Amino acid sequence: MHLADHRPADRRLAAALDGLAVTFRGMTARPDEYNCDCHWGSAEELALLKTPDVELEPDLLRRTWQAIDWTDHAAVLRRILPQFARVLVAGQADPLFGLEEAGYSLARGRWQQWPDEHAGPVREFLHAWWVQSLTDPDAAVPAHQVLALCAEASGTLAPWLAEWERQTGHLSDRRLIEAAAEWEYELLGDGLPWHVDWYENDEEGIRAELVAWLLGHGAVRLRESGAPAELRHRIRLLSLTDEARWTDPHWPGHRY
Repeated sequence: MHLADHRPADRRLAAALDGLAVTFRGMTARPDEYNCDCHWGSAEELALLKTPDVELEPDLLRRTWQAIDWTDHAAVLRRILPQFARVLVAGQADPLFGLEEAGYSLARGRWQQWPDEHAGPVREFLHAWWVQSLTDPDAAVPAHQVLALCAEASGTLAPWLAEWERQTGHLSDRRLIEAAAEWEYELLGDGLPWHVDWYENDEEGIRAELVAWLLGHGAVRLRESGAPAELRHRIRLLSLTDEARWTDPHWPGHRY
């Protein structure tokens, strides 16, 4: 993927992608790594994971990051990370359900427990991509999808929401309006707008954190940025529970 070099966020993301390429150059899966011939792929494809720096065909890359039964998922993840990251940024990851699946793959690799020289470039990539999704009008992936991935990969919303607060431009405001419109249905049904796959992540805690942020910083920003009144009322309804919510005059009539 070619990133425009005239925007600071694009330059940062390009540098982060380069950092992943340098950091994980020469990485391979374990020599004894195995996966099912019938369900994952052929012995020839498995051998590619044990060969450094060879580009994987898109379908093979997808099967590799989606597989949940590697003996050493972390080693497989390090092998594919430079290519995987570029595919994610380009919006070509092709998850079965939502982009949070890719975050689940990162979480399975326990990247936050890697040595700093490995974890640092992954962290910088996620932060650089998140900022780019908020500030680049040509970003290939909607910001709310990138947020779901980052939350799933890291197990928290706090740093990503804090960054959103720092990004105060018109485009970042628009991304918030788009995200709120995308999220309100699930949130009003007391659900999280994406699926939490990784068992260590606290789905209810993440939902509560998102709701609190939307009712505080988010509500003020939606009002100041001129979000539709109907949308602002739907976010307001998150402060109500049970009958008070669905008997409110602005209840949108959702059925669950």
